[in-house]
Amino acid sequence: MKVVLFCGGYGMRMRNGTSDDVPKPMAMVGPRPLIWHVMRYYAHFGHKDFILCLGYGAHHIKDFFLNYEETASNDFVLRGGRTELLSTDIADWTITFAQTGIESPIGERLRRVRHHLDGDEMFLANYADVLTDAPLPEMIDRFAARDAGASMMVVPPQSSFHCVELGEDGLVGGITAVSELPLWENGGYFVLRQEIFDHIPEDGDLVADGCAQLAKRGRLVAHQHRGFWKPTDTVKERAALDEAYARGDRPWAVWERDRAGARA
Repeated sequence: MKVVLFCGGYGMRMRNGTSDDVPKPMAMVGPRPLIWHVMRYYAHFGHKDFILCLGYGAHHIKDFFLNYEETASNDFVLRGGRTELLSTDIADWTITFAQTGIESPIGERLRRVRHHLDGDEMFLANYADVLTDAPLPEMIDRFAARDAGASMMVVPPQSSFHCVELGEDGLVGGITAVSELPLWENGGYFVLRQEIFDHIPEDGDLVADGCAQLAKRGRLVAHQHRGFWKPTDTVKERAALDEAYARGDRPWAVWERDRAGARA
């Protein structure tokens, strides 16, 4: 199944300075950028045909893959001055690089790569900056069995703030952590059918337009995930993931977990 990755936004909250033009999906977590971790997640489950919706800082993404160094994340033997890889990351991947505009909303980016989907009934989509250990095959199978136009992974609210209940007299009736409220937020992992294109207007948005219209028609389903899910909207969040990677705490790296289980 093809995987559409939206990786052309500015990511202003990740900026290190005014001269920094590196797009957010290229922020480093361990020895590899975020987009690599997301792609490894999909590839682990057999989805290795990627369509990258490029925009801001596109040359960084192109250069990374055009000059990819397999030795950074794979074991190898150096023999007679030549490198012999014991495993590879991207040798069997197909990656389409598509410039979808600097200012384009996500829905418009998706519209502009529709022709690369070859009319596939179903495909996957992702913001390319959120890491998770969600069971992708289960997410796909549940959606495939439903008569719906799109599936959105949803997660509990991540905010650490508290909501305060107020009475008319100004007295506090209760205090509840946002994470404990019966609410869900968009987790950024989508399974889509071609039907989504019927509801995204020119310069429209995937969620606010496409998914919202499907929801009104009862054709949007949610996959609830309470496991690991971490966004990287800020420098602090990216740094936390980098630190977790360094100490070996990386539940999103399902390819490492399953490989370790096979060795055991």
